[in-house]
Amino acid sequence: MKLTGAEIIVRTLIEQGVTDIFGYPGGQILSVYDALYKYRDEINHILTAHEQGAAHAADGYSRATGKVGVVFATSGPGATNLVTGIATAMLDSVPMVAITGNVPCNLIGKDSFQEIDITGVTLPITKHNYFVNDVTTLKDVIREAFSIAKSGRPGPVLIDVPKDVQTALCEYEDGERVAKIPLPAPKSEDLQRAIELINSSKRPYIYIGGGAAGLGLGEEIVKFAEKIDAYIGCTFMGLSAIPTSCERFLGMQGMHGHYASSTAQDNADLIIGIGVRFSDRATGNLNRYAKNSKIIQLDPDFAEINKNVKVDCGVIGDVEIAFRKISAAAEPKDLPQWRECVEELKAKEAEYEKEVESAQGERLTPKFVINTINKNKPKGTIIATDVGQHQMWTAQYADFDMPRRFVSSGGLGTMGFGLGAAIGAKVSSFDDTVVLVTGDGSFGMNLNELATAVSHNIPVIIVVMNNGVLGMVRQWQTLFYGRRYSNTVLTDRKTDFVKLAEAFGAVGMRATTREEFEDCFKKALKLNDVVVIDTFIDKEEFVLPMLPPGGSIDDIISVVKDGEVVK
Repeated sequence: MKLTGAEIIVRTLIEQGVTDIFGYPGGQILSVYDALYKYRDEINHILTAHEQGAAHAADGYSRATGKVGVVFATSGPGATNLVTGIATAMLDSVPMVAITGNVPCNLIGKDSFQEIDITGVTLPITKHNYFVNDVTTLKDVIREAFSIAKSGRPGPVLIDVPKDVQTALCEYEDGERVAKIPLPAPKSEDLQRAIELINSSKRPYIYIGGGAAGLGLGEEIVKFAEKIDAYIGCTFMGLSAIPTSCERFLGMQGMHGHYASSTAQDNADLIIGIGVRFSDRATGNLNRYAKNSKIIQLDPDFAEINKNVKVDCGVIGDVEIAFRKISAAAEPKDLPQWRECVEELKAKEAEYEKEVESAQGERLTPKFVINTINKNKPKGTIIATDVGQHQMWTAQYADFDMPRRFVSSGGLGTMGFGLGAAIGAKVSSFDDTVVLVTGDGSFGMNLNELATAVSHNIPVIIVVMNNGVLGMVRQWQTLFYGRRYSNTVLTDRKTDFVKLAEAFGAVGMRATTREEFEDCFKKALKLNDVVVIDTFIDKEEFVLPMLPPGGSIDDIISVVKDGEVVK
């Protein structure tokens, strides 16, 4: 049968299992939107308030499901508005396909209205991108884009389609859903080296990142840890891969990681890295990092091996195959001295937390907010965040009981990510509760997406940790810039988030005490509506512990009083 290029785009997306798309129409993609109207019973489109919100929604959808997220935008500013969202997905290895319209082929390169070379713009922030100037190649390009997006180390792919290609006719036949491109099998000598290192280890530490989380290896990693008597820590991107309740799981490691997790890694004689990239926020001073440890790194991307940290054994290829072979061949261990060491670290961390809570008294604190969410949220709740102090408090204190329950921007650290991502996560599964934890600074960047949530009846609970400042930046200014608070104080803004929520058609609430917040959150869970809870916290609350930038575990900051480091 003959179809237009626009119809081919929509039919091929349906063929690839796409049920939901996020986007914003415009002149050069109107033909595709016309095709969407024709197939509206087979595919759902969520109209967002801004293209950046659409990109973040496609990203959040993908993180919550593992599927390829899809976003549409028109040419020019529509396409460039996707850039931050595409870069966010790229740095966190999130599979996404972005489809943009462009001016007709005969106007390319002539500075036409809303013409932009979006393939040139996005070349550094996509796994691959396409400019399609021949309608006969369109269906195969889309299929290949999906295969690339979800294969190996996942990531975003962009397809730019001129308007005349969208209207051209072409013969079309439905195809099969594309599979991932097979990864090479890991080399047997690398596997053997890894097994030898594990068998000789007395203090093994399993370190998981987004790569392990994306593969759903959590249960198998826990069994492996029990077999070799190891403990498990994770990167920020590895959160929710292992249930928080797991006794061997120590939580996030790194700049704002748990004391027990970061210190146990430092005390280990072997770090088994699975899907981690050893970023600067995780390692700190490279001359000091893991100075007493050997390192194994399992990763599908050869470029990651030895990129940031010199490893003793790099295993490249299919991580699932590599991990399962290593896990099966490793010798069982009983390491009572290692267990005793780590349990002491856990006890020390618990004692520190008790001291902090005692000093805080009864005021409304970030930890109380997160613990209240933990206590009341239904099983399987997805927690999304923006970027800043609230994000790190969530990473430190939130409980997760299932994989893919944490949706947050890691590598790019994108303020304004949260609301769009929370909407995408909710669209992916309306049965799951979605809570967005954000700050007054981050929320202000893309709060226009409240219109999206309300108009499409997408119930999300939004908890705004409102401290009247750009909290994380102010924390750095306090500790490292002599308290020179340049442009980080937001108290001059007169925004009333409760009235703002109501203006958008959402429910607005305000909490200034512990009792008020708990009451507000319980009410929000019952409403099944878009709810904004404006939650007032003290601007002097810091994210601790903290490794100073470029510092190490030896420089850990655990107590700050009146803006001064106590210890």
